[in-house]
Amino acid sequence: MEKIFVRETGISIQKNHNWDYISLTDIARYKNPTETALVISYWLSTCFTVDFLGIWETIKNLDFNTTEFSSIRNESGNFRLKSCYMNSHLS
Repeated sequence: MEKIFVRETGISIQKNHNWDYISLTDIARYKNPTETALVISYWLSTCFTVDFLGIWETIKNLDFNTTEFSSIRNESGNFRLKSCYMNSHLS
């Protein structure tokens, strides 16, 4: 497996059908070497990630249920998510 080095941290790269995939775990390890799962969990819970996933699925998945996604998005939001979204649109 190939690696690139960013700020002296090795990031694994896996190739699959002409696409390169980088290791989020390796990147998270830079932020917190002992609790990578917490770092990734935080990344996945931000309003920007949730919005990105909705846009990605809308474009790439013809069977994507936007109504169900809206419900999940609203239910999954906690104060941090809601305030993050509000702050991004108020600035």
